[in-house]
Amino acid sequence: MPIPLFNSIASWLLKKRYHQIELFLKYPEEVQEEVLKQLLEIAEDTEIGKKFGFESITNYDAFNERVPIVSYEQIEPDIERTRRGEQNVFWPTSIKWFAKSSGTTNAKSKFIPVSSEALEDCHYKSGKDLLCLYLNNNENSQLFTGKSLRLGGSKQLYEQNGSFFGDLSAILIDNMPLWAEFSSTPSNKVSLMSEWESKLKAIIHESTQENVTSLAGVPSWMLVLMNNVLEETGKGNLFEVWENLEVYFHGGVSFNPYMEQYKNLLPSKSFQYYEIYNASEGFFAIQDRNNSKELLLMLDYGIFYEFIPVENCGTANEKAIPLWQVKRNVNYAIVITTNSGLWRYKIGDTVRFTSLSPFRIKVTGRTKHHINVFGEELIIENAEDALKNVCKKTNTEIKDYTVAPIFMSGKEKGAHEWIIEFRKSPKELKYFTELLDNALKSLNSDYEAKRYNNITLKMPVIHVARENLFYDWLKANDKLGGQHKIPRLSNKRDYIEELLQINK
Repeated sequence: MPIPLFNSIASWLLKKRYHQIELFLKYPEEVQEEVLKQLLEIAEDTEIGKKFGFESITNYDAFNERVPIVSYEQIEPDIERTRRGEQNVFWPTSIKWFAKSSGTTNAKSKFIPVSSEALEDCHYKSGKDLLCLYLNNNENSQLFTGKSLRLGGSKQLYEQNGSFFGDLSAILIDNMPLWAEFSSTPSNKVSLMSEWESKLKAIIHESTQENVTSLAGVPSWMLVLMNNVLEETGKGNLFEVWENLEVYFHGGVSFNPYMEQYKNLLPSKSFQYYEIYNASEGFFAIQDRNNSKELLLMLDYGIFYEFIPVENCGTANEKAIPLWQVKRNVNYAIVITTNSGLWRYKIGDTVRFTSLSPFRIKVTGRTKHHINVFGEELIIENAEDALKNVCKKTNTEIKDYTVAPIFMSGKEKGAHEWIIEFRKSPKELKYFTELLDNALKSLNSDYEAKRYNNITLKMPVIHVARENLFYDWLKANDKLGGQHKIPRLSNKRDYIEELLQINK
């Protein structure tokens, strides 16, 4: 099929989906109630369905009263049974894929079940919706005249007892529909290579031969790829390599610290950036407007959403509410029930709603990735926004960072200790530190209160990381490439102590 014709047909098909999206925009509560009803009916004869009497649950209130909210640790035994071959435990259809979660930096990984329904009705459907929303907003797009350069995980799928596990991206690529494979680069063979540095060279070799019109991947790793492409080709910016580039679809980590670096590599005001919010457990939200920082919560992917105010999460007052009871500008921990058999599962992410009609969100961080040793409630969103502000004022660029507490000792006050790897260093680190401290005060009243007259917290301590410190740390921990992330904030000092040891 000629590429221009394929482009026209694909654009038409994707735009048709927009009418279905309009349904949940107009009737969000009804759509979510229907999702819950279908999930309960489908799973009523599973072990968990019989245990909690799914057959007789007829509304949300009964579901809320009868089914407990759980963490991964609580459902791990059932997941392990399924990984060993038992079926119909928490979902009726056979589950043979497990996404090995790379969101955790613990030695013990999570294995998230991925059903065939989740692949089709959530992950692949979301891929089409992302394109649908983008094309709806950019009618002159020529996206399908070229290919999408995708940067996924770097692990192959591994087999154990008849089931398969690996990065979610590897599962998606292994099951990818023909239309998606046809329009992507690099090849599946290269995408599933295990060794990151060899894979990087192979991606550059293949993709520079293609007409790439879009990029897709985690910002930190995509930046590594982009800089290597320019180094390999000797070009000044990415448009000299791929003249028809028009959009970058990104997710996984906050884009704020990387935005200016991307603008340098992609110097065009018309180039688009579209954010997505997905995880091993499902695909949740998509930027639905050009030049927006808000994400539309997608309500018809076989996922039922609930939310816990963060201050109550993990306490005796922990109680979830459905989507139709949320309020704007409250920080919530997400609870999901999915078509992979996760029932009232806390995924560990936090969001706040910026709009209730339609439901749009911003991802604010992780329930475990924050610092609250001194009552300062510092979340990732605060850190990212402060860094963006300070980098602009000081003309600096950040490659990676992590933060941990300095605990009180005797009469010594506490503090926050930062390790920052700069791509472009500040002229005066002391001035940079002062600006960062002031930015955090302006963004977080709890932090400001603890910093007032050094009552609890002293001025932050910042270490400048040597070149490639975080890269070397990830490599030593077998976490190079694709979906792996630097732990940004921690209430413990484990990560920072390891990094300080090798920062020489």
